[in-house]
Amino acid sequence: MKGKILGIFGLLVVLCVIMTFATSTPWHDISTSNFLKTGNLQNLLSRTALYGILGVGVSFVIITSGIDLSIGSMVCFSGVLLAIFLQVDYRSIESAAVVRLNAETRQIELQSPVDSLAAGDRIRFSGGKSAPTAVLTVVAVESVGTGMRVTVEEALARDDSTGEVARMLPIRDVERITDAEEGEAGGRVEIASRLNLRARDQVKLVHPKSGLRTETILTADTGTDATTVFIQNDPGSRVSSEWLAIPLKRHQRMSVPIALLSVVLISCGLGLVHGLLVTRARLQPFVVTLCGLMIYRGLARWLTGDNPAGFAEYADGLCELGSGRLNIYTDAAGQSFGIPYPFFVLVGVGVAAAIFLNRTIWGRYLLALGRNEEAALFSGINTKQVTLLAYVICTGLAGVGGILFALDSLSISPSSFGNFFELYAIAAAVLGGCSLRGGEGSISGVIIGTAAMQVLNNLIVLLQISAQLEGVIIGLVILLGVLADEGVKRLATRRRRVPV
Repeated sequence: MKGKILGIFGLLVVLCVIMTFATSTPWHDISTSNFLKTGNLQNLLSRTALYGILGVGVSFVIITSGIDLSIGSMVCFSGVLLAIFLQVDYRSIESAAVVRLNAETRQIELQSPVDSLAAGDRIRFSGGKSAPTAVLTVVAVESVGTGMRVTVEEALARDDSTGEVARMLPIRDVERITDAEEGEAGGRVEIASRLNLRARDQVKLVHPKSGLRTETILTADTGTDATTVFIQNDPGSRVSSEWLAIPLKRHQRMSVPIALLSVVLISCGLGLVHGLLVTRARLQPFVVTLCGLMIYRGLARWLTGDNPAGFAEYADGLCELGSGRLNIYTDAAGQSFGIPYPFFVLVGVGVAAAIFLNRTIWGRYLLALGRNEEAALFSGINTKQVTLLAYVICTGLAGVGGILFALDSLSISPSSFGNFFELYAIAAAVLGGCSLRGGEGSISGVIIGTAAMQVLNNLIVLLQISAQLEGVIIGLVILLGVLADEGVKRLATRRRRVPV
């Protein structure tokens, strides 16, 4: 096993040397090498970390002589679930859905009462068929069952049964505020109402004739009869006390820790299903995970309506976990080099996986199962539990990888996100010394194999080789890895047969 690891490490070093000189102009001046540029090295570390987590996961299944083809779809599904769990909605504090609108009597019947709404107030009707957006003046208000009927002054285009009505509040004062240090301008808006607003809520600024703008609230101060909000952008000269405000409360489906934990637990649960189908239903791992590949991709597309899912709300916060880095140094030219945060995740996963595989009884059981399942069973090992554990680890790490990939990209296209990632993971595992026959593998070898795969991919980009050849390279790597493994097995068998 050590020989395989040294071999793949040697290949990695050779590839790096070749890339250094091949991307230098002239070839012997390595200071001009595009391969050694800080941006390229940081990207290599990030890609190695992300794919390495998937490779470590699939290596546990390969060691048991199984396979998991659903990793790419699991990455996509995990990312989509995270986006759904963290979805943020902004809802008007004083609003209600429209039940019925009568254009002739100019009356709007609401599903529930709007607090403090009275004659003379202004409301915004939106989302209906009679008018996409309309600013209306309330003439009369009366209770109807559990709802409310509002009569407005303005004429309505036609009858309607859809839409929403939101109460608009007067603005007392607007002020432009400039940060003396940063030179950036924000604003202060005083709303004539006592409101429970906090940072990250929003306020819609509406003018009856000239426009609509939505602003994020940085801070809010609540007084006895007014609320002052400080907004992110310069209100400009156009916004004045003639404008009206619609406060919007921020609603998030799950907290960040609960969302992350839920995604990982769901991923592990799906791995448990894989393991049960393999051990209890006695289905082939290839068939089970191939079905998973199609099912999880289909679920991701269905949950999003085949539309992209994103993390715009977390671009400057949570997404740093996937795309940020820990800065190490900055040179005189201002170029900085940092270690991507996913790399630290890979180190933690790799150390834990290596200890588990090499220093625990369960790791020994995994290796024994892969070498000879029947012998392992007769020696008292619960092979079904060990197999279940391998698939749970694999999909659990695929879920972790999916979270990091999603946070790194900020946007997930469910029809293509994660396509063929299982091939990268399997190729890295095989290249790193995991035998597809089972019973053999090394976590350090898988990580080195992943790095070699990413350097090969980097070679395609930097040397401007046709991107269509990427699949050719992956296929050849897997083929060569299997051929090398087969050659080593045959050589070992011949040596055992030679009499001493």
